[in-house]
Amino acid sequence: MAMALSLSQFPVRGSVSLPKRRLPRRSFCIRGMSETSSTSSVSTQQEQPTSDNASSVTIAPPPNFKPPEPKRFAIRPDKTSEVFGALLPLIFRFATGVFVSGYSFSIVSKDEIPTDEYALELNGSTYILFCLVEYQTFGFLPATLQNSLIPSAVLFFDYMPSWIICSCPFCRKVREIVAILDLDVLFYPCPRNGPNFRQKVLEMGGKLQFPYMVDPNTGASMYESDDIIRYLVDKYGDGNVPLSLSLGFLTTLTAGLGMLSRISKGTTYTPAKFPPKPLKLWAYEGSPFCKLVREVLVELELPHLLVSCARGSPKRHILYQKTGTFQAPFLEDPNTGIEMFESAEIIEYLRATYAL
Repeated sequence: MAMALSLSQFPVRGSVSLPKRRLPRRSFCIRGMSETSSTSSVSTQQEQPTSDNASSVTIAPPPNFKPPEPKRFAIRPDKTSEVFGALLPLIFRFATGVFVSGYSFSIVSKDEIPTDEYALELNGSTYILFCLVEYQTFGFLPATLQNSLIPSAVLFFDYMPSWIICSCPFCRKVREIVAILDLDVLFYPCPRNGPNFRQKVLEMGGKLQFPYMVDPNTGASMYESDDIIRYLVDKYGDGNVPLSLSLGFLTTLTAGLGMLSRISKGTTYTPAKFPPKPLKLWAYEGSPFCKLVREVLVELELPHLLVSCARGSPKRHILYQKTGTFQAPFLEDPNTGIEMFESAEIIEYLRATYAL
């Protein structure tokens, strides 16, 4: 189906090259490795749908706002029940979406890790601190994608957990494969009663059904979660659908059961200011902290570029070099200049900045 998008506000372009230096095995620290020497980057350019209700409303952070310091492995006391509720999908889905394809790790002494490299620190004993170093083999990726990130490589109109539970698991399945394949995706949330993007899906695809995908790299567009998953593993993976996503009804059932604890969250539109530019969220599907933030992004119908950074992703190293630490979620808001960690504070910031 030919698509004609007359409104353009969010250009989809750009690439970020991964570090090309190959480190010794004992200090991988989230390093993407490739079987070939090709380092071609992907640049995509396509007009994107925008809000018909966009206005010149000023968007600014709360007065005297200061991003919090990141606190690793800490849960704010008033968010404990929400975090544990968001853990349910992780249990039912057997950690699908936590690890990238080709994930592996090694445990080494902290002394073996360069100071500018990311690794997960583990207390090994009173005197020695060990580190978990993780890495991923990218040898199966197409030559045009090796050693490069894919900003906005795939565009989704994504429907978060819904008031109709049978429609919720399908979008989750697609988000899981996005995390596994380490793809960066520009999401246009479509909550119930959302005024901005639901109609765009109908105009572009011909029916109001979710998820809906458009790949500007190939021009492909499609509904049906299983078709989308098969397409993505063929184009950006090794052609094999992971077992946890290939069990048919059982896959859908477990994805739905995992959403029971948060079934009413991220489903209905909350009136909000429309951002001139999409936000950027470093996150991955398996994290309960990331899930809580994405629920609010969907409720406020805020377009956002998801930078996938599941365990083993080379982008963990990139964020570590950018900020001096790694923690997910990490929000970048180009509309205000705010960059911040900590899910609870991110949620408060989003509501204070965008909710009407």
